[in-house]
Amino acid sequence: MNETDVLRKVPAVYPASGSRGLAILAARAAFEKKATDPKVMELGELLGITDYFVVCSASNDRQVRTIVEEVERSLKAAAGVQPRAIEGLGDASWVLMDYGEIVVHVMSEEARAFYAIERLWSDALLIDWGNVA
Repeated sequence: MNETDVLRKVPAVYPASGSRGLAILAARAAFEKKATDPKVMELGELLGITDYFVVCSASNDRQVRTIVEEVERSLKAAAGVQPRAIEGLGDASWVLMDYGEIVVHVMSEEARAFYAIERLWSDALLIDWGNVA
């Protein structure tokens, strides 16, 4: 996927510069690398320190790293943003990418099941990013 393809995937309604657009772009980038069940959770009213969580999982540490690389590349190409920090690449069971307004969690399937972020933040609004034109 080249930069033009990435830009085409974020609709004008959700510009890549907005936090919602960035979260959708991150979910799509993860999906492109075969992430399991990517979810975009709107947390602005609940958390106060970030607007969105993007949560996805992968079957092994190599795939976790590949998804992280693709999310980072896609957000930089489409919106010129880089993460403030990336934590957890050492063992790659749970990598957190902090973009300020969005936080991307790329987890092993085991870590995702154990920590159950979706259940912890069950009051968050889930964004149906797959149906955004």
